[in-house]
Amino acid sequence: MATPETYLLAIGTKKGLWLATSQDRRQWSFSGPHFLMSEIPSIGIDTRDGRTRIMVGVRSEHWGPTVAHSDDLGATWTEPEQGAIKFPEGTDAAVERIWQIHPDAESRPGVVWAGAEPISVWKSTDGGEHFELNRGLWDHPHRSEWGAGYGGAAAHSIVVNPSGDNVHVAMSTGGVYRSLDGGTSWEPRNRGISAYFMPDPNPEFGQCVHKIAADAAVEGRLYAQNHHGVYRTDDNAESWQSIAEGLPADFGFVMLTHPRRAGTAWVVPLKADGERIPPEGKLAVHRTDDAGGTWKRLDAGLPQSEFNAVLRDAAAVDAAEPVGVYFGTRGGAVYASADEGETFAEVASHLPDVLCVRAAVVVDAAVVTDAAVASPA
Repeated sequence: MATPETYLLAIGTKKGLWLATSQDRRQWSFSGPHFLMSEIPSIGIDTRDGRTRIMVGVRSEHWGPTVAHSDDLGATWTEPEQGAIKFPEGTDAAVERIWQIHPDAESRPGVVWAGAEPISVWKSTDGGEHFELNRGLWDHPHRSEWGAGYGGAAAHSIVVNPSGDNVHVAMSTGGVYRSLDGGTSWEPRNRGISAYFMPDPNPEFGQCVHKIAADAAVEGRLYAQNHHGVYRTDDNAESWQSIAEGLPADFGFVMLTHPRRAGTAWVVPLKADGERIPPEGKLAVHRTDDAGGTWKRLDAGLPQSEFNAVLRDAAAVDAAEPVGVYFGTRGGAVYASADEGETFAEVASHLPDVLCVRAAVVVDAAVVTDAAVASPA
């Protein structure tokens, strides 16, 4: 019987999707692989309106990219016949990859945002079944100058404030753009974020921001993990300040924030862009509880010899108390913490390259397990 304390963990990989449920965030029952041999770079779990909808960005080498959704925790999947995300005629573009799926606030049920490659932002008003292109960003005069990061041209972070008027998007490469009118118009907001690899290291735009996340309890405060650099803004991205002091490295991809508490965020440092491994080959998560003033190394339960990276969306938090922290590596291992990162346990291993991890507290958790993968670990 499902209870409010049922937890859902979704793991997107290079070769499919795995789903897991747990009553205690220690023992997990798995199903999958779903979409075997398709890349799953993005996942959104929508728990609004008393249901659980899982949305996944699927990229097939044969059929191309789309968004599929399930309302029964993976037992069945639905995809619009003409595709969920498709560039309108006249844009002379085709979707390459869906990098981000972001359900909006409880007060806006049915609204789901998506970020894609080529760099573009999309909005759905029917729960992620059909998306419309955000023309304000697509037609922006800077777009021709945005470049592709090492993994591709990604609109990978979408942050919407409670009112819905204030929207931030981060892209690789291009930096952070902000809209104050719900997405109609956009302006770059990167002052203070370094682009050391460019002739002008402090340009208006062009930064390779790897991930941004909002502080849930302080309006106008966001955090950014950059291509070398960790930053915070307290003025709605008008300016950014470094908060990297105390970290073993300022490179990485992950930026997570607490769903309720001010000043709490998690990063997973990597040595450098030229050596994308944990510093000294020792995997650790770092947490701040004072908005980046200080950082605490968290590695209990993690391997002390690890040379695989953690990608930008291969990490997530849930909304439980205490908050759960989850992440997966490019080596196919997935770790879970039920105590905000103080201790971790490996919950899956030998999966394909982990691209995306999402977690949620759900009610309707009658997930069907497959005996062959009931314990990937």
